[in-house]
Amino acid sequence: MLHDDASPDRPVKARSETRRPSFFWLLAVLVLPIMNLAVKFRFHHPERMPQTGAFVLAPNHYSEIDPVVMGVVSWKLGRAPRFMAKASLFKNPVLGWLLRTSGQIPVERAGSKSHAALRAAEELVEKGRMVVVYPEGSLTRDPDLWPMRGKTGAVRIALERGIPIVPAAHWGTQELMGRYGKKLSLFPRKTIDVIIGEPLDLSAYRDRPLDQASLLKATAELMDAIAALLAELRGEPAPAERWDPTKHGQNETGRLDG
Repeated sequence: MLHDDASPDRPVKARSETRRPSFFWLLAVLVLPIMNLAVKFRFHHPERMPQTGAFVLAPNHYSEIDPVVMGVVSWKLGRAPRFMAKASLFKNPVLGWLLRTSGQIPVERAGSKSHAALRAAEELVEKGRMVVVYPEGSLTRDPDLWPMRGKTGAVRIALERGIPIVPAAHWGTQELMGRYGKKLSLFPRKTIDVIIGEPLDLSAYRDRPLDQASLLKATAELMDAIAALLAELRGEPAPAERWDPTKHGQNETGRLDG
């Protein structure tokens, strides 16, 4: 099922969270006019976006502008987005204030503080809010922008808190800002396709110890689901195996050389 952003018969009617006064209203006033001028969103299966309750939204990640795009997508589909974002972004006085005021969660790349971020995310889901988590952890290293090997944080949150995890994918964002790009290409207007998946079936992992092997297996299933959604948007098959940066001598964080 495909619905354009402006289609009058879109099935997503519930707007309770976005209608509730919050700091997100200010962000929407600042961001939405620019995004509406620059982007036409085409939604595939928007009815799959949960309208109430806590859940993890797990999209693919290949552009620095992805969080803005998925934040707008979440808002348009009726939910106020919270993200687990790089802690370094919070060091900027203005951006850091905006992120904290809107309930975003700083994530350290490694060390004890990364565990604290998971605890903060759990507080959000206890209040029935959505949390956007990029399971890849950074921009994909796959040269063709397919999802790469995932990290276990998104699945861990869903399993520990007993909430759904919903895979999602978008395509066309690279025309707005390329991977590692720093400048927006606002004109001509871009089309970004967004597809929302069915909640991942985690029944095989619930009510059992969350050992590393189980988390890695569940994460692989999540990445396969995201890749399948992206393949649907792109109209071509996804690689059978997710890109593994370590097998290609690449760092998993930071910019790629060249």
